[in-house]
Amino acid sequence: MQTSTKWLLPEGIDEVLPPRAMQLDRLCRQLIDLFGSWGYELVIPPLVEYLNSLLVGTGEDLELQTFKLTDQLTGRMMGIRADTTPQVARIDAHNLKRDAPVRLCYVGSVLQTRPAAHGGTRCPLQIGAELYGHSGVESDAEILSLLLQTLSTCGLKTVHVDLGHVGIYRELIKSIGINAERQTVLFSALQRKATAELEVSVKAWSIRKHHAAMLLALLELNGDNRVLGEARRLLARAGKRVSACIDELEQIAEMTQMQSGTAPLFFDLAELRGYHYHTGMMFSAYIPGQGQEIARGGRYDDVGRAFGRARPAAGFSADIKALFNLVARPQPEPNGIYAPWPKTTQLRQTIDKLRRAGNTVICALPGQTGGPAAMGCDRKLVRNKGGWKVKKINTGKS
Repeated sequence: MQTSTKWLLPEGIDEVLPPRAMQLDRLCRQLIDLFGSWGYELVIPPLVEYLNSLLVGTGEDLELQTFKLTDQLTGRMMGIRADTTPQVARIDAHNLKRDAPVRLCYVGSVLQTRPAAHGGTRCPLQIGAELYGHSGVESDAEILSLLLQTLSTCGLKTVHVDLGHVGIYRELIKSIGINAERQTVLFSALQRKATAELEVSVKAWSIRKHHAAMLLALLELNGDNRVLGEARRLLARAGKRVSACIDELEQIAEMTQMQSGTAPLFFDLAELRGYHYHTGMMFSAYIPGQGQEIARGGRYDDVGRAFGRARPAAGFSADIKALFNLVARPQPEPNGIYAPWPKTTQLRQTIDKLRRAGNTVICALPGQTGGPAAMGCDRKLVRNKGGWKVKKINTGKS
């Protein structure tokens, strides 16, 4: 490798430099404190686990996103986590083993084989919260409300959330009774909102007229809460379980509105991202100007089954680096204290006292170039009647 290219990072691998790294760290701590105020306990799972543990209940998508390697001690396949949720499910099911509802949160890097969007990162800093041990709409609403407060804490003001329910599509497909290959075709067309393609497929397969009408209706059932009334009308022949799913969405929205005020909630009954993973409500958060969702979540009750406890579960996750970058943040003002290199006990004690009081004190190194401004300092330590005094530096700014 040529010297001129040794500094290059792999495509999709990025880093955060000063002073933004410190600002990002403060935001992470704010969010962990927010989660803690709701009762969510912090966990720190390992970066690498055995592959079969990392891929529990996540379907093909996560397997394709996971970097794989061989454990030199055991010969077993390991993976670098591409998503933290399976690890948190393992912690709840296998390590904690509590009977009461468990609220857990996390923040940490994940590594993915390919970016979620063209030109995007392959190393998100994933943050999330998950609630285990309760299957009601109340826990769904809590998770959704916590997501909204998380995005607000990040400084995002123009968010809207699309809500869907995987049970609606599953019940429709079950009532139609088509094979797996055709299900894949229908699923793809719905995800791409390809109305013409869907119409051709249902006609070619001689699907009953009322079933075809309900599948096509899913593409139009998106918007505000009036969509739910329209869904009850258009999907009336789908059966009681579809009606129950629509009722759940309405209840979740009402409870979230109670907790979060005028929460920006919308509905999209053809939104099926995470279809093979979720078991109930699903949601994605968006802001203007961003084609991809900025956070996602939902209910995934089966995720802990392989660990011996298929506890009810709901949660959300987001890339905190992406959220951080969506908000313009001012360059931090210099706020350090520039001090001579401490050659005396008195000066060292003065510096230690200032640091214990919460100040940043930067000691000048012998022979260094650059003074207080280059070190990010707006004050300096100067001798004062046998002692040391902090003095403001005149930067020339009014």
